[in-house]
Amino acid sequence: MFKKIPGTKDILPAEAAIWQEIEKISRGIFALYNYQEIRPPLVEEAKLFDRSLGASAEIVQKQMFLIKNNEDLYALRPEGTASVVRSYIENNLDKTSGFLKVYYIGPMFRLERPQKGRFRQFHHVGCEVLGSQDACLDVEVISLAKELLDSLSVSGYKIKINSLGCSKDKEKLNKSLKDALKDKADKLCEDCQNRLKTNVLRILDCKNESCKRIVDTLGLEDKHLCPDCLEHFKTVLSGLDLLSIPYEVSYSLVRGLDYYNRTVFEITHQNLGSQDAIGAGGRYNNLVKELGGPDLGGIGFAFGIERLLLVSKLTEEKKNEPKLIFLITLGKAAKTRGISILADLRKKGVFSDTDYEDKSLKGCMRKANDLNARMVLILGEDELKNNSITIKDMVSGEQKQVNILDLEKEIKC
Repeated sequence: MFKKIPGTKDILPAEAAIWQEIEKISRGIFALYNYQEIRPPLVEEAKLFDRSLGASAEIVQKQMFLIKNNEDLYALRPEGTASVVRSYIENNLDKTSGFLKVYYIGPMFRLERPQKGRFRQFHHVGCEVLGSQDACLDVEVISLAKELLDSLSVSGYKIKINSLGCSKDKEKLNKSLKDALKDKADKLCEDCQNRLKTNVLRILDCKNESCKRIVDTLGLEDKHLCPDCLEHFKTVLSGLDLLSIPYEVSYSLVRGLDYYNRTVFEITHQNLGSQDAIGAGGRYNNLVKELGGPDLGGIGFAFGIERLLLVSKLTEEKKNEPKLIFLITLGKAAKTRGISILADLRKKGVFSDTDYEDKSLKGCMRKANDLNARMVLILGEDELKNNSITIKDMVSGEQKQVNILDLEKEIKC
């Protein structure tokens, strides 16, 4: 017997409805903010992620699913931003659209240790905006992220925000961190000892408790920011204040990817334990140019859908939302008539189904209950003679027989 690969998950019919609801709500929120959908391929050149994420990034070094074909090396996409930027450049959208707001929903792949809410094939709902460095856009993107979470019935989350500044600011921050940590190297974890040599900023993102304690002693502030970047950050914070969006400035927040600069943010939830992020994002003003395009700003975020499912109340709300009409036919003549009744219901947009397993009346009622049907229609010999149909409300238990011509009115189509 074959089994699924570790770190992957079957989304079974009983769960698919909540996934569809998340996708539907997300599309509606993105449309409110005038974002259009983009669907990049799942497979890209591996070099795209080496270039965008940074060769020393943990995703690149340890987590990419690689496919070698002769001399070509491909990768299953580990995140969406690089693919969107590649598509923007390759399709000349900077010339035809210029400023572009897009969203995406789909699978990503990382070869990491499976754990709660983290899979090797996981799913992101995210957005990217290309063509502007306006601080007010940062406010809109964070506002959109909050609106999305609220609409998905997620509460109790925390928005953490920081500014890494421009390239020169990041260099300044790198130097100050190296100076501050050089005498503490032996107390860092093995990964962070390597990061001290390759990319010291990633030490700030380490989840190791001893490393986190060392970072807490550094007294990080915004002193590395140049006047322009400091003004940009203050404008972002003022915009969030104006919209009454609560946030926490966290000077140790850097995110784990090389392309981030200026605004970075992370949204966490206390119910997820140590790996508490449900989504994150930020600015990447140099990425379009680094990948061969014009010098344009960019910003975006992504939420892990599997993580959202762990904290959203939509799951329970969806379970308690009966929609289905279940038709029970008794006898061959009723079954034949039932074909046209079902067809008419579906033409009116009514969610409807019937029994195809030759169950008894009692068995059909159990089936309707299992399907969380809101109503059952019963059509037998007596109903056929009277041109009527029996309606049973599965919530109240009320049952009545009505003229079949009045069925649409009775079930409130």
